[in-house]
Amino acid sequence: MSVTFKPIAYQELNGKQKEAYNLQKVSSILADLGFVTIRMTSDWGGADFIAQHLTGVFLKVQLKSRLTFAKKYSGNDKELYICFRDKDRWYLYPHDELLKQNLDKRYIGKKFWDEHEDYSNPNLSKGQRLLLEPYELKSSQAITL
Repeated sequence: MSVTFKPIAYQELNGKQKEAYNLQKVSSILADLGFVTIRMTSDWGGADFIAQHLTGVFLKVQLKSRLTFAKKYSGNDKELYICFRDKDRWYLYPHDELLKQNLDKRYIGKKFWDEHEDYSNPNLSKGQRLLLEPYELKSSQAITL
């Protein structure tokens, strides 16, 4: 039996399909950096997936479609990472650490944060791109988390 498979149109996928697609894409990059990924069937401590490094380090990761900060992801006990794609770049950042830097640099105003439960930005500012630069995932380059 012969079956032909052709490239998909990402924009035609539904939300769950996009999440599965994005997990597979980022898993490929993480594999090059020594990680295996384990998809969670339901969020565990806010995580969509666990990334386990060959050294034994575990990361709890929430997969998003854009730069995101949310009060529900905050807290020292969560130690949650956010992963998202911006065009052809992937980022993986520690939620609370980058949130603090965003608040301090006023990309998110403290008043806004006090009044809202979350913040997300599909169009990164130049300053946010610079802030995210150390957290860009590249198969050929080490990342420090």
